[in-house]
Amino acid sequence: MLALVIFACVFVAGNAQQLSAICALSGPGLGGNVSFIQDQPNGPVTVRGSIAGLTPGLHGFHVHEKGDLTGGCASAGGHFNPDMQSHGAPDDSVRHAGDFGNIRANEYGEAHFEFVDRVISLHGGPRCVIGRAVVVHSGEDDLGRGGHELSLKTGNAGGRAGCGVIGIV
Repeated sequence: MLALVIFACVFVAGNAQQLSAICALSGPGLGGNVSFIQDQPNGPVTVRGSIAGLTPGLHGFHVHEKGDLTGGCASAGGHFNPDMQSHGAPDDSVRHAGDFGNIRANEYGEAHFEFVDRVISLHGGPRCVIGRAVVVHSGEDDLGRGGHELSLKTGNAGGRAGCGVIGIV
């Protein structure tokens, strides 16, 4: 019995540093949820979500610097970029912390996705995304490679189709 109690305490203590956050996205005709899970302070963050009401195809998907949506998605500011880098792809060594690349909406306008990000954090510090906004864009993110004047700043992903604020669970 004592061994069971010790195992239970170790198991609970082992998960004590896990943090979870959620973001409810909305926009004209658009809705969805994005969850964030980080098992330990310096570990990767698992991001998963479902969004409906998109046009079929690729859509830029980013964390933006502000969680202020008083003026709609435009109030969220630019991409979350605490390291002052150029825009890039999620796996690039040079990228904004908030650069998640693209999500793909199917023929019904639904995007279901899951990926792991090793740059952001839920545990505080300069790369913490808690209280910031997630924005899904109307167009494809060119990942900084498009040659457009906005490529290295925004990925030239078009307007903001929907957004929401990331909150700790």
